[in-house]
Amino acid sequence: MTGGGSSLFSGFRVLGLYSNHVPHALRYHRKHREFYVVTAVGKSFHTFNVNRLGIVSVSNSLPDDITCVAADRMLVFAAAGREVSAFARNKEVVMRYHGHRQEVRLLLPLGDQLISADSGGDVIVWDVQGGDIYLQLHFDPATFDLSAMMHPSTYLNKVLLGSSQGALQLWNIKTSKLLFTFPGWSAGVTALQQSPAVDVVGVGTATGRIIIHNIRLDETLMTFTQEWGPISSLAFRTDGPPVLASCSPQGHIAFWDLERRQLIGQQTHAHSTAVAAATFLHGEPLLVTNGADNSIKVWIFDQEGGGARLLRSRQGHSAPPTTIRHHGNDGKDILSAGQDGTLQSFSTVHERFNKNLGHGSINKKKEKKKKKGLSYEELRLPAITAFSSAAVRQSDWDGIVACHRGRRATTTWNYQRCTMGAHHLQPPAYRRDTVATAVDITSCGNFAVIGSSCGRVDVYNLQSGLHRGCYGDDEQAHAGVVRGVATDTLNQLTLSTASDWLLKFWRFKTRKQEVELKLPAAPASMMLHRDSGMLALALDDFTLLVVDTETRRVVRKFAGHHGNINDMAFSPDGRWLVTVAMDCTIRTWDLPSGSLVDCFLVAMAPVGVSLSPTGDFLATAHVDSLGIYLWTNKSLCGPVGLRPLPADYQPAAETLPGATAEELEQEVTSEEADDAYQSAEQLGAELVTLSLLPESRWKSLLQLDAIKRRNKPVAPPAAPAAAPFFLPTVAGLTPRFTSPTATEQETQSKLLSWGSFSQRSEFSAALLAALNSQSFDAPLRLLKDCGPSALSVELTCLSADGGGANDLLLAFIQMIDSMLASGRDFDLAHAYLALFLKLHLRSLAQDAVAMDALTRLSSRLEAGWAELRASFDQSLCLLSYTKSALL
Repeated sequence: MTGGGSSLFSGFRVLGLYSNHVPHALRYHRKHREFYVVTAVGKSFHTFNVNRLGIVSVSNSLPDDITCVAADRMLVFAAAGREVSAFARNKEVVMRYHGHRQEVRLLLPLGDQLISADSGGDVIVWDVQGGDIYLQLHFDPATFDLSAMMHPSTYLNKVLLGSSQGALQLWNIKTSKLLFTFPGWSAGVTALQQSPAVDVVGVGTATGRIIIHNIRLDETLMTFTQEWGPISSLAFRTDGPPVLASCSPQGHIAFWDLERRQLIGQQTHAHSTAVAAATFLHGEPLLVTNGADNSIKVWIFDQEGGGARLLRSRQGHSAPPTTIRHHGNDGKDILSAGQDGTLQSFSTVHERFNKNLGHGSINKKKEKKKKKGLSYEELRLPAITAFSSAAVRQSDWDGIVACHRGRRATTTWNYQRCTMGAHHLQPPAYRRDTVATAVDITSCGNFAVIGSSCGRVDVYNLQSGLHRGCYGDDEQAHAGVVRGVATDTLNQLTLSTASDWLLKFWRFKTRKQEVELKLPAAPASMMLHRDSGMLALALDDFTLLVVDTETRRVVRKFAGHHGNINDMAFSPDGRWLVTVAMDCTIRTWDLPSGSLVDCFLVAMAPVGVSLSPTGDFLATAHVDSLGIYLWTNKSLCGPVGLRPLPADYQPAAETLPGATAEELEQEVTSEEADDAYQSAEQLGAELVTLSLLPESRWKSLLQLDAIKRRNKPVAPPAAPAAAPFFLPTVAGLTPRFTSPTATEQETQSKLLSWGSFSQRSEFSAALLAALNSQSFDAPLRLLKDCGPSALSVELTCLSADGGGANDLLLAFIQMIDSMLASGRDFDLAHAYLALFLKLHLRSLAQDAVAMDALTRLSSRLEAGWAELRASFDQSLCLLSYTKSALL
């Protein structure tokens, strides 16, 4: 059976993606008087304002990944494959340029033209507005492989081209003539940048040499040498000081003084990977950089000696995240540990709430002395493999404990201070090859239970970091590698599982073993839902086990994955279990029915999953992806028909959500519309159904008099005298305004004749018609549309004093009787009857026919309430039994 995608989750957006290896583009908005930086992220680009680095817009996606971006005053140009697209308003594609036969790698806007160069040596000059080819040049990559391109300032229609062979050429794109060839400096050109001085250009080479050259005189003014490898980008400061910034593939930035011709500063490890581009803001001491480490940074030059410091940044993981977990009970923060060794927190509300807890270090004191001969990388801890967090006591001490790859000691982290904690938790006696493999923090936030590769399970106090004991008689809880540990809500029970195929139950306080279960295969991971006491185990044979910790028995077994199960997550109510595996599927299992209810494919294998405590978002992390993807839970927005899926179900692929806020509207086909479930108005004749009206329509009907007295104004509102547009004056020497005269409408009598009340309302007429047809749907529909005050007026007018008649009173009683007999609108029937009796009980008591009707209605009421009371008592008894009894 072939599926149609996910019926439970839909893609929402992605978190933590800011930049990749493509150099950014900087543009200035004259109306807003603000700078914007454009960075490429996969198939789309993001626009941030430099002032706060807040995201302004996200472009529509292109068919392929973006290879380069450029921007002018009005448009943003992005190249993806062989095609170049022009975007207006940072979002919509307004023009596409076709003509390249190879991948486009360089773009240069120049007035009304756009110059693009591909890897095959073709250079095309486009007319931006019309999309026509203005000029096309071809260079042989063997002799002149184009690697850099720039427009010299004040050089009309001139373009300077640099090659990987080292030569430079100056072309006139209007006349298609080669004006001059510069022989170069025996090194490939990697960067070209215009300096604030006319005719002077900065040239960066692949050997790390920087040449400041005058292209008008063909004279080299000065040279610098960067020792960090090729020059990836150059930037000249334009706010006064003659400073040149050069970037390297190692992530370092060097600052050169052009007057003194020397190095004045360097920013080491500005990015953890190569710096893609660096640009000084015009007339400001600000430098904007981006890199392949998924970060955008703004540096300000306000230090003594012209040094720079980090002013603001937006950064995510520079390597794919491996473990994600929601932190806290509000579901707004997601903790993520990546292969880059950092621990970060991403907010689902706004980017300004993101936190970077940093990279773990072996010793903070040694880290401060890293300049004294210690290597920067030697002090860094390896990537986090597993972590656990608790927000209960995070304001008092560290609330996060993490295990690192290949290390026996676990580290603590403080979420509020956004730093690594003071404790390194490791047992007093350990073997050299011991590695911490599993961790869990108790629900009270006081203790951490840590399992290791040698089979130990230890308990630590988080406040002091002291070792409080270990499980097992010989300090050995298992005979294999511990794959998971967990503690229950009340700190009564500790569970541990290991590669010895055993699941063991321990008393938390005495650390004595109670029960052990033999598993059918070695477990890979374990997840406990504390509220329901359900424990999920992922086994190495790609199956899932669900164990009830109260009865200590396996209650569910699921099979269906065709790859290693990487992670699991329970829904907040414990009804669903969401699993992700290397077969690129995300499956949702329904525990009460024991069946698979949702399954869909993704393009990249998911490695981590977490369902928010509020149940609104599902977060996933994927192989070779730096972002965290959010999926909305459709069941919170409307009814979702979940059916058990067959064993031969073939899931359909779902597109990973992007950062775009635009939702694609999908038209529902006729087959899907026919297949949609339509709920009946009444499920059964023996049931009662409540109305869908709000409580304000019927709950306050008996208190209308009190509500009107409470809301009565102190004084009646005084209508202002209506002044005419031209104020009339009295004839005479002294100008005086005439007093306004009473209009004809005001002089007319406001007393209404009795004939105006003689006509019956629409409800009364519908009620009389329903008395003959015995179908009271029409008058009931009119009553539902009335508010409380209008409803009171309608019921008051039923009596003879209000213009009605006795037959209307009998018709209303029969309408209530039919509502109770059908079982529909149960709450409205009682509310309408209560107000009706309050208004007309005296007159009804004098009518024998009406009293007989009320007697029959009373017996129906008592019989209905007796049935309901019996059902309520039975349900309450069964509920109290299931809550207290030990099954």
